[in-house]
Amino acid sequence: MYVRARRELSAAPIEQTLARLREGAPGGRSLAQLAEARRLASATARTLAYLPGDTRCLVRSLVLTRVLARRGIESRLVLAASTEPEFLAHAWVECAGVPVLETGGGRFARLAEL
Repeated sequence: MYVRARRELSAAPIEQTLARLREGAPGGRSLAQLAEARRLASATARTLAYLPGDTRCLVRSLVLTRVLARRGIESRLVLAASTEPEFLAHAWVECAGVPVLETGGGRFARLAEL
């Protein structure tokens, strides 16, 4: 899934990348799935930490989006930025409005939810 997320991101804008990663996913949304989403987020972050290459927040979020979609768990990718003390961007995934990946502790202002 990591390779697919990287390949999709290099070939298309983020909106198309997300659509392709979510393709074929079974529908459905349930708050009961939040615990499963958190477990999968933790497993994804731990696994990607051992892979070479760029596994920072955006790629981690795209991989998790695909993992969740394959299990029928809807999610939103949040893109955010901070300008103090320097410009930084960050991305994370939310399920049912609850972050399942690290949000940066409130340092970042939301720019977009996809």
